[in-house]
Amino acid sequence: MTGNLRKLSGSARFSAIAVHNGQVHLAGQVSQLKDGGIAAQSQDVFAKVDTLLAEAGTSRENLISVQIWLANMDDYAGMNAVWDEWVAPVTPPTRVCVEARMAQPHYLIEVLAIAAES
Repeated sequence: MTGNLRKLSGSARFSAIAVHNGQVHLAGQVSQLKDGGIAAQSQDVFAKVDTLLAEAGTSRENLISVQIWLANMDDYAGMNAVWDEWVAPVTPPTRVCVEARMAQPHYLIEVLAIAAES
């Protein structure tokens, strides 16, 4: 990678944010909420995305692409209700949503986002 790669936050295992060539790449975000359903976890995760984008100096207005994994596609409508509210004020990014087995049984949703720098 070239010298214009910046990594912010994270751990020894991965960076929470990587900025390269004008793009902000977020690591997958999950909710640590063990109580509450898909709506609560979706709100929590989208708020984490907002926080990380702000830390990188950008916002959801600059989202390019979002990938969403659900533990159960039966939660698709519930997640979409929260998504629609969250993304309403901006031009929506490209998006994919699929079902996947999660790393922890209480994870109902995981979200990965890419945004342009402001």
